[in-house]
This record gives sequence, C-alpha cells and structure tokens, in this order.
Amino acid sequence: MLATADNPGSQLLAPAITPLLITYNEAQNIGRVLDKLRWAKRIVVIDSGSTDETAQIVSQYPQAEIIVYPFKSFADQCNFGLSKIHSEWVLSLDADYILSDELVEELSVLKDDGAAGYSADFAYCVYGRQLRGTLYPPRTVLYRTRLAKYENHGHSHKVSVARPVRRLRGKILHDDWKPMSRWFLSQQGYARKEADFLLASDPAHLSRNDRVRLLCWPAPVLVVLYVLFAKGCILDGWPGWFYMLQRLLAETMLSLELIDRRLGRAAPSASGSERSKESLS
Repeated sequence: MLATADNPGSQLLAPAITPLLITYNEAQNIGRVLDKLRWAKRIVVIDSGSTDETAQIVSQYPQAEIIVYPFKSFADQCNFGLSKIHSEWVLSLDADYILSDELVEELSVLKDDGAAGYSADFAYCVYGRQLRGTLYPPRTVLYRTRLAKYENHGHSHKVSVARPVRRLRGKILHDDWKPMSRWFLSQQGYARKEADFLLASDPAHLSRNDRVRLLCWPAPVLVVLYVLFAKGCILDGWPGWFYMLQRLLAETMLSLELIDRRLGRAAPSASGSERSKESLS
C-alpha cells in the first residue's frame, strides 16, 4: 500500500512520480530536460501546438506521452496536465528546467515522510554556465497529485498545495537555449500580463518587490545592483552581465508598460490567449 499524508511509510517516491512538462516550440531545450528524466516510468508532455521539432524529439523517449491541448492560460495547461497524471506524485517542470545530478540522486532515494509536497531551489544558467545567483525563487515542483491546483498569478502561475511542503537539497538548473528573438517576444507578453496584475491588485496585498515595480523608475536601477552585487553575478564574467542585462530589460519593459497605461493608453486588445501562447517559455 502506498504511504499517504495520513499513513506515512518508508516507500520510495520515485516509482510513484510522473514528470509533467508544458511545452510550446521547445526544440532547443526539451531533449536536455528529458535526458534527466529517463528514470521515470511515464512522462506527460502537454504541448500547445508546437510547430518546430518538439514533438519529434519527445517521440524519441519511449516513456514520454505528448498530448496536444490548445493554450488558454498557464494555469489551465497545468490543471489539464494534472488530470492526465495517474500516479500518487507529480514532478511539475517547465520545458527549460533541467534536474541537476544531485537532485536526480536525491529523488532516487527519497522516501515518503508524510509531506504533501517538496520545493526546490534554482540555479540560473547561461548556455550551460551556472551563475552564482538568480532572482528566481524556490518553487514547489514535487507534490501529491490529488492535493494540487494551479492558479494564474500575474504573467506566471502558482500551484496551491496542502502543507507540509519540505525543501529538496538538490537544485534545478534553469537553462533556456531558445533564441533572443523568442525571449524578447516572451518578455513583451509577460510585461502586459504583469501590468494587468499589478494595476488590478490592492497595493496593501502586494509583495514589497511588486510595490517597488509599481513605482516604475526604481525597479530597473535596483535590479542592476541586486543582480551584480547582492547575487554576485559580477564575478561570473560575460554570463553574469548577460543575465543582468536580461533582468534590466525585463524590468524596463514592465516599467514602460505601466507608465504607458498611466499616460492614458488603453491596454492591448489582442487575444490574451494568443499573446500568452507566444510568450510560453
């Protein structure tokens, strides 16, 4: 009998884990992600209608099942994916999340201790070069399937999981090799959705970082100092400068979007689902 939150035992989790991936034109990333998931009996890939080689690459992995599902929102994609998971546990990953060797080893010996889920820290990589720091927060990635539900949050999505949630020791490598043209397109969509979220929210309920973003001008300046010095990326050479410039541009695009709205221009009228689909990362 499988251990549960009410009846924890010593069973290994790995045989009861199904990785879940959300994809859209991820040919540059998906093979490296799947290589670290060969231990899984089944992998579920929810694809939004990729037009590149994503499906062909996924088909090379016998345990991977790809399901095409029209994109409505990030949360909708993930919740649909959860409905296709039949195992006790799900490992939810973006298509540029690569398990570190340490995390693969940790998952292979992880036993059910009654937790509802596990979160992981991230290491940001620039074309395989791991940086000293990242702005990416820990994320709950491994959890009991029946206890989880996704909700949209700004440009991204969050999973709600019952407690307790414990921390994994191994890290996930965030290593996106898609071209810069795709990155710029994604950031445009993110800036629109994040502006929608910030302007519609009660400032009293926002995080300190989001309240700073609402001020517009401080965020781009502060992110440069924080990435280079607080996170130590100035010591990473050109990859560190690359990451800083990415964060600077992302915050600048959001600030411009917020200022544009405040100057009286209406929010974009294009289809939200189409914009979101193009901004999938």
